[in-house]
Amino acid sequence: MTLKAAVVGAGHFAYRMHIPVLAGRDEVTLDSVCRLGSKELALIRDEFGFAFATESWQDILSRDIDIAVISSPHHLHYEQAKAFLEKGCHVLVEKPMTLDPAQAWDLVATAERAGRQLLVAYGWNYKPGLERMRDMVSRIGNIEHVVCHMASFTRAIFTGGALGQWSHVAIQPERSTWEAPDSGGGFAHGQLSHALGLLYWLTDLRAASVRSILGNAPSGIDLHDAATVRFEGGATGVLSGSCGIPTGHGFEVDIRIFGSEGSVLLDIETQRLVLKLPNSKTETADPAPGAWKYSCEGPASMLVDIALGRGMNHSPGHVGARAVETLHALVASGRENGTEHQITSTHQKAEIA
Repeated sequence: MTLKAAVVGAGHFAYRMHIPVLAGRDEVTLDSVCRLGSKELALIRDEFGFAFATESWQDILSRDIDIAVISSPHHLHYEQAKAFLEKGCHVLVEKPMTLDPAQAWDLVATAERAGRQLLVAYGWNYKPGLERMRDMVSRIGNIEHVVCHMASFTRAIFTGGALGQWSHVAIQPERSTWEAPDSGGGFAHGQLSHALGLLYWLTDLRAASVRSILGNAPSGIDLHDAATVRFEGGATGVLSGSCGIPTGHGFEVDIRIFGSEGSVLLDIETQRLVLKLPNSKTETADPAPGAWKYSCEGPASMLVDIALGRGMNHSPGHVGARAVETLHALVASGRENGTEHQITSTHQKAEIA
């Protein structure tokens, strides 16, 4: 079976990650690609051999497509992902899945109605060995408290600085995606979303309210985030994020989950995964060196596998939607000087399975 793939929003990350993954799969034909900028569009079309290239994503809807990758700017995800799900495609959408919680949950419902899989581009969710943490969490009783932290070396991309580590790439990151407050710019949507995507895959938690403070750039977007969370069911949580890691260093992701019968610690940077149980009982994981270093081949590869009738979605739409409503509340609270922001979207709450 051969799958025909479309890529909508072929920017820096799609060019560097999603498209090469699809191109490397023998079962995939690269049919359609879309982005603004005729020069960049032609470069991508010719380099990867797409059959059709356009600056208008709606042009692709009339083509025979099986799978679609939506990697456009954040505020465009909803309309585009919904259209391709309704067309009958399995869809991979970049994080954050949307900016508006109601739209995120509507995508979940749309995928269910269409009988198609919706994946969110959370690379860590597909790393070997991290699924073991889900089993560990199931053994610690009721979750009572969570700590979730992420930091990265992205200050330059949020503040207009030199793009050192990406300067050699033919397709550069779009500044507006990262730096514009009204279209989802800022560390929370651009980076902390990774950690929340991992947290909400590892647990069934769902935020009920968020209170936050933001450390902002002159443009108004957040560079640093600090928040407290009340989850449905009463668990508490602390979220933090920062773009302040110096270049040349890797990501920090720390997730600590405390339950009524034990706790679990995950430190991506040092590759520690530890389950602590009563009576001094401890279990640890032993991943291969570099196994959890961030990259994002997993989601696009799994999109192909799912369309072929095999594989398991480790970043389903409900994970992305729970992250979106948390991020939305975090940013809203910060802009309201730390007022507690209740998550009271009018959409029907979907069952988390």
